[in-house]
Amino acid sequence: MEHVYPAIFHTNNDGSYTITFPDLPGCISEGKSLPNAMYMAQSGLKQWIEYLIDKKLPIGKASLIEDVQPTGGEFTCYIYADVKEGRAVKRTVSIPKELDDKSIELGLSLSRVLQDALNDKIASSN
Repeated sequence: MEHVYPAIFHTNNDGSYTITFPDLPGCISEGKSLPNAMYMAQSGLKQWIEYLIDKKLPIGKASLIEDVQPTGGEFTCYIYADVKEGRAVKRTVSIPKELDDKSIELGLSLSRVLQDALNDKIASSN
């Protein structure tokens, strides 16, 4: 299922970005750089849509980008997320702080890294 929503990117004083989705109250993400913020916006949108589906909550209709009015230090952009039919589950995991810091610095999605590692491990055990 494909979803496209306008997002507001707010530039913070430290050069990072805070991303909100006007049509999805509560859906917020952050990125340390613009490329990281774009990635995190897509990841956040996908996870939020999955959450709404899982909780059987309505998914709000997307506004047109021209109807979203950014203020000073902000810009708007469409964000695309493809939500697969397979339902995601949330798990709590612990990792060393150094790995967490480095993954944030590199803009890695821990969910994606874990999924890839699990797929590799399962494939090698067959």
